[in-house]
This record gives sequence, C-alpha cells and structure tokens, in this order.
Amino acid sequence: MAMNLYEAKMSNQSITPKPFNSDLQSEVLSPMDIRKKVALLESNIRKMPEAMIGDCFPLVHKFAKGLYIRQITVPAGALVVTKIHKFSHAVFLLQGEISVLEEHGSRKVKAPASFITPAGTKRVVYHHTQTVLTTVHATEETDLEKIESEIIAKDFDEIESNVIDIENFVEEVTKEEVR
Repeated sequence: MAMNLYEAKMSNQSITPKPFNSDLQSEVLSPMDIRKKVALLESNIRKMPEAMIGDCFPLVHKFAKGLYIRQITVPAGALVVTKIHKFSHAVFLLQGEISVLEEHGSRKVKAPASFITPAGTKRVVYHHTQTVLTTVHATEETDLEKIESEIIAKDFDEIESNVIDIENFVEEVTKEEVR
C-alpha cells in the first residue's frame, strides 16, 4: 500500500483529505514501515538529553458524564510523538497549525479543525505555531492514572486484537468466498 500525503482542507468544521501526487514521492512506505520509523524516531528522541518525556506541556482536565476532556497547549517548534490510543476519540484543533504523520500518510492541519483518531493510532506531530488541542475520551473514570491505563496502550501488541487490519480482513473474506 502506498503512503499518501494529505493536505487538510476545512469542510463543515472537519478535515477532508486530498491525496498528494504520488509520482513525486521518492519512497513508498506501507503503514507498518511508517509505524517502525515512528518507533525508531521516538527511541532516538528519548536518548536526547533535552527531550521532554511524558505530559510536559500545560494540560487542562475536565469531566462530563461519561467523558474525559483533555486540553493541551504546545509551543511552536515542538515535535511530538503521541501515545497509542486503545479506542477512537475526537480531537479538536482550536488554535494553531500542525503537520501530522501517521500510518496512512501525512497532512497539514490548521485551526479550527476536528477529526477522529482511530484506535491504534500513533502519530508524529510538528507544531508550526503554538497550538491548543482538545481530545475527548469516553470513560466513566475521573482518576487520571486510571484513565491513562484505560485509554493508552503501552505498545501495539496491547491493542492489536482490538484493531481490525483491513488488508488481512479482505484477504480472509476473499478466502472464505473461494471455498
């Protein structure tokens, strides 16, 4: 599967991806290749003495019935490797501009924007300007440590059984039709 580059456009307050001309790409990467490169980048960043690990930017935590709402302010120039989320959730870019690299491509997003983070997503995000992002997670929990263990996976193995691999799904369905 080819890696697509996406350009974010505003449409009804959400992002509409637009494929980039793939003839200009110098390398075609599968989602798994991108996942490996993101993991390598994160590993290298962790080795840097100036690296900021964990929740190192200002956070605001709010709760509503069945919801945990997390707002983060990230300074311009920050390169962030996100955590792996076990479940899909909403993301709102309230201020700023970011470039996002994920398994299925990359895109540039400018506020105001909203999108859904699918389960099993791990991203590299470059913040062109100071940004304010809000995520909304379904949980009855209000203890931050318990929320972290409920919604964040330690690694991809922890979520693999919860995330459908489309390529394998199609292959399995096709095999069943042949029988």
